[in-house]
Amino acid sequence: MTEIINIFWFRRDLRLNDNRGLYEALKAGRKVLPVFIFDTEILSKLKPDDKRVLFIHNRIGELNNQLSAFNTCISVYYGTPTDIFSQILREYRVETVFVNRDYEPAAIRRDKDIAALISGSGAGFRSFKDQVLFEAGDILKPDGKPYVVFTPYSRKWLEKMHHDGIGRYSSESMLPTLIRQDQSQMLSLEKMGFHPGTFRFPEMSIQENRIAGYADHRNFPGIDLTTRLGLHLRFGTISVRDCITAGKALSQAWLNELIWREFFMQILAFYPSVTNRAFKPAYDRIQWSGNENNFQRWCEGTTGYPLVDAGMRELNQTGFMHNRVRMVVASFLTKHLLIDWRWGEAYFAEKLLDFELSSNNGNWQWAAGCGCDAAPYFRIFNPTEQMKKFDPEAVYVKRWVPEYGTSGYPDQMVEHTEARNRCLKIYSEALKPGEGG
Repeated sequence: MTEIINIFWFRRDLRLNDNRGLYEALKAGRKVLPVFIFDTEILSKLKPDDKRVLFIHNRIGELNNQLSAFNTCISVYYGTPTDIFSQILREYRVETVFVNRDYEPAAIRRDKDIAALISGSGAGFRSFKDQVLFEAGDILKPDGKPYVVFTPYSRKWLEKMHHDGIGRYSSESMLPTLIRQDQSQMLSLEKMGFHPGTFRFPEMSIQENRIAGYADHRNFPGIDLTTRLGLHLRFGTISVRDCITAGKALSQAWLNELIWREFFMQILAFYPSVTNRAFKPAYDRIQWSGNENNFQRWCEGTTGYPLVDAGMRELNQTGFMHNRVRMVVASFLTKHLLIDWRWGEAYFAEKLLDFELSSNNGNWQWAAGCGCDAAPYFRIFNPTEQMKKFDPEAVYVKRWVPEYGTSGYPDQMVEHTEARNRCLKIYSEALKPGEGG
């Protein structure tokens, strides 16, 4: 009779170490089949040159190289999760499918459907917390409601971390429990409709010197000393618990960024309407400009504001943008050009290697003034002053805008004071007294 097995489904947790769901599967007492699905429902929405698919494809290859030491590999599938699990359930006698939880609305719907399919076959579906230290229901106000202001949330988060600890799951020590199987040829990127190639992705390691110096260096894009771990947190190639441990030991400022990440995740969980509506409903009354030419110039980095243009060109060429510059370019689009924050959010979602729905949405709404715990709408970044303060020698700007300072550089598409005054007028007309902050 065919052996009864368990399955671990890799998703946003592409690592073998400190992987909660994998750990739970490996210690459950049966052989474990590891699987990964190139989900065609997701891939169909991406462009052929999307580097994130290359990153995932490369990473699966790396994991299979590591697993070859145990005479096994990840079984890689291509299709919809529903079709693939229907196939798996026909081929294997499955007791339980193990996963790590994903908190984005589409993923929640997907997992609900898959759990129903699996339970219908008589198998179990178990999910675990892995990509965060604390998920939505873990950090609540005394009245049981979610926090919508960061500072009290972060205090409660830190208090709970010190009380509960960080923990670790030694999945890497249990890999011999995986089913033995020969390495199979993974479907090529070309056959999935994506471009192969080489690309220099950020290093997958916690560099202690960068974390220790984060508070001093974080605002200066020219020196390029941020950790660049966003991509690895997004796809779980690095453990969030390892990152939190490093932040706790080395830098409160960096740990704070990890807390912001979890804050925005719980906002999305409790208020899923933020994906297409302003967190503060009054801001949905703002009369945004639909000027597509202005939007295109912002996308291309030809606004005539060097720091904005450098940021957009860095994003377009590398899939990354320095965090200080992200705030400046987002403010410029929403406040100077009065273009709907959702346009900018969608562009970032397409381009950012480290795109994460909750953080992208939260930060764009923060920049537009319409999000939870956002700065008052009348605080408007002056891109010229931001450059003087954070890139005074134009090191960053010259790196990405080679024509800066020459006759080939475009004139400013809007004048700061005029744009600021127009923004204040449009925002104040849309908002009732007392709702602007």
